[in-house]
Amino acid sequence: MRITQGTFSYLPDLTDEEITAQIAYALDNGWSCAVEFTDDPHPRNSYWEMWGLPMFDLTDPAGVLHEINECRKAYPDHYIRLNAYDSRYGRQTTALSFIVQRPSSEPGFRLDRQETSDRRVRVSLHPYAADRPAGERYRS
Repeated sequence: MRITQGTFSYLPDLTDEEITAQIAYALDNGWSCAVEFTDDPHPRNSYWEMWGLPMFDLTDPAGVLHEINECRKAYPDHYIRLNAYDSRYGRQTTALSFIVQRPSSEPGFRLDRQETSDRRVRVSLHPYAADRPAGERYRS
């Protein structure tokens, strides 16, 4: 199972050179970059933990890649994504978002089915990783 969230999620993982090219594209457009991480990539979990503050003042892609690598060192078994924000609209608008690191093993999700009154069926999504405690979900 491969989590598919954000831009490029159906492609093979990007190399650092490809990530740097995307960061340069974002910075050339005047977008601020931010790094986030989580061990719960559920599709409804849109609020990942932020690694530091958004990098409003950086103009060099190497600075953003440095922060990504520092987050990778601190959280080697987590999902890490890069977000680029376009501030032209006067509010936080995500212009680009993509995963830059995944755990070595992605256990996937299952659908839980529940029958209710009048023969209605409710379905919910359950991540297998959530069966383990937070912080230990993707450790081998």
